[in-house]
Amino acid sequence: MPTTFHPVRARAGISLMFFTNGFLVANLMPRYPEVKQAFDLSNTEFGVVVAMMALGSMVASWLPAPLIRRFGAGPVAFFGTVGIAAAVTTIGFAPHVFLVAAAMAVSGFSDAVTDTAQNVHGLLVEDSYGKSIINSLHALWSLGALAGGASGSLAATQRVPLGWHLLAACVVGVVLAGIAMLMARLPDHVVRRAADSTERPESTRLTRAMWLLLLPLGLLTIVGILPEEAAMNWGALYLVQVIDTPFGVAGLAFVAMIAAQTVGRLLGDPATDRWGSVAVMRTGGVLIALGGVLIVGFPVLPVVLTGFALIGFGCATVVPAAYAAAGRLPGLPEGAGVAIASWLLRMGFLAAPPLVGFIADQTSLRVGLGILVVSGVAVFALAHRVRPVAATPAPATAS
Repeated sequence: MPTTFHPVRARAGISLMFFTNGFLVANLMPRYPEVKQAFDLSNTEFGVVVAMMALGSMVASWLPAPLIRRFGAGPVAFFGTVGIAAAVTTIGFAPHVFLVAAAMAVSGFSDAVTDTAQNVHGLLVEDSYGKSIINSLHALWSLGALAGGASGSLAATQRVPLGWHLLAACVVGVVLAGIAMLMARLPDHVVRRAADSTERPESTRLTRAMWLLLLPLGLLTIVGILPEEAAMNWGALYLVQVIDTPFGVAGLAFVAMIAAQTVGRLLGDPATDRWGSVAVMRTGGVLIALGGVLIVGFPVLPVVLTGFALIGFGCATVVPAAYAAAGRLPGLPEGAGVAIASWLLRMGFLAAPPLVGFIADQTSLRVGLGILVVSGVAVFALAHRVRPVAATPAPATAS
């Protein structure tokens, strides 16, 4: 165990943690068609099952701060990863769909805790490192998800039994997380800062003017996450049901999306610096809508994969930019804007899978994924909301 703090080693460690977090659950997504087939689920039923992950994350929203205060961000991130691994492995061996749904909820619960803890730890490393690294950390998450999606696709191609594949992936993930947290270990005085930064703020009541600023940004996070949600939960099923691809090929929809999203996140900061967040987001909205048209309008494998790549590239900067705009709103307590935008995003994650599934059952999955076109248009229309607000709304009053 290291006894001397090295910022470069700490950055490598927290980068590995983000990579691991993306890697774990992404191993499951290319194999969703097998899960759906194993339990003979309708599209609506499958949508409800995968929505349990979002429900678990919403339930966990109150928990990370007290855990970080008590145990520190690093240990909380590690044990949250263990929880994710246990839940994902359970899905692979589950004999009943209700156990799958429960494991999905536990996975979402654990992931919400891990996500908060690793971001807190990452910001502390960033402070010690002396320059911005948070965007590169999220790019590492996308790279991890890309590696996990490729791993899941390969396992499906080779017909590796689902349970054994997920068990092996989760063992690798837990080992990597352990190494990551040892490398990213921080001095005691920095860890104490993390506890101070997660103290519960004084409660506030938001004014009507504040809600009028926040709600469009919350809606922007929802429509911005829909392309990612569509590829994660429905991409593989779309390739199997609509294009009639084998299970081993189905994971390529998610891989195409996450690979393009990774590139978009790496290019997002310099593009925003050059052209501004509004122009970048409007371009993203156009790409999302165009990708949606290709996916639902031309159900041929190369065209559909191009469509998933376009929606991934287009959505890459939407949620980070909306979060940044929410965090900069004047008159709000520290962190309140991001917290509310995040809560609204989770509501979207909870509602979207059953909605797409219901539409698919009533019509077809092609019609259900038409929501991608709507999402792109909405991103374009709401893009101006990320522009900094000049006027200060009425101050919050203590409740």
